[in-house]
Amino acid sequence: MPPLAAAAIAFVALAVVFTAIWAWQLRSRNAGMIDPVWAFSLGGVAVLYASLANGDPHTRLIVGIGALVWGTRLGAHLWKRNAGHAEDARYRKLRDKWGAAANRNMLLFFLLQAVISMLLSLAFLVPAYRPGPPAAGWVALATLIWAASIAGEALADRQLRDFKADPANAGKVCRAGLWRYSRHPNYFFECVHWVAYVPLAVGPGGAGAFAWAMLLPPVLMAWLLMRVSGVPMVEAESARKRTGYADYMRTTSALIPWPPRNST
Repeated sequence: MPPLAAAAIAFVALAVVFTAIWAWQLRSRNAGMIDPVWAFSLGGVAVLYASLANGDPHTRLIVGIGALVWGTRLGAHLWKRNAGHAEDARYRKLRDKWGAAANRNMLLFFLLQAVISMLLSLAFLVPAYRPGPPAAGWVALATLIWAASIAGEALADRQLRDFKADPANAGKVCRAGLWRYSRHPNYFFECVHWVAYVPLAVGPGGAGAFAWAMLLPPVLMAWLLMRVSGVPMVEAESARKRTGYADYMRTTSALIPWPPRNST
């Protein structure tokens, strides 16, 4: 199937899924459930591309399995964090800001996620259509980056979850493990994940000029997390609720893990 046709099917599917989640949240009042569905559905898009593309079969298999594992792990983590709990503060603030137009604007916001997902899905689409297999070295590099990103993000999520589970840490700032070296190590490894597919598109027999499109997903993800819906919203809430967070911001790297600075 031509890549534009596969992308069109993926976009329609995402729009339908996100519209259904929007309709569901009208009753549940928990728009945060879009987060796990986003991860699950984007992993599904990779499997769709791997199934419909006519590129190198081994590369398609790597892309499909890699993205499916990523989406399943992240989606399951976000589902446990959101299902049955109060709506995430980010979405509550949007409801309050939009007022009477909240339902309409939330639908537009959800559909925007479909557009963003399509841009991110270039990481799966381009290598799925490469004519020939990548060299073994490129596959090894992609696998190493992918494994490090999945393991790192899972570790950061678990360390934060364990910290919050201890009642003695209520209102405190997590500096356990990776969180000592980065205020958002989970975001860092999420960005790294989108780099993992780049080696699968380059080299002889690769995607040619389209390989440049592989730079968009990691750059877009980093921009979204650092400037839009990630760090700004999370840190505004944390600074309001957690004692010592201002000092944590002064001494600890925002994204890339790095030894903390002296608080003075």
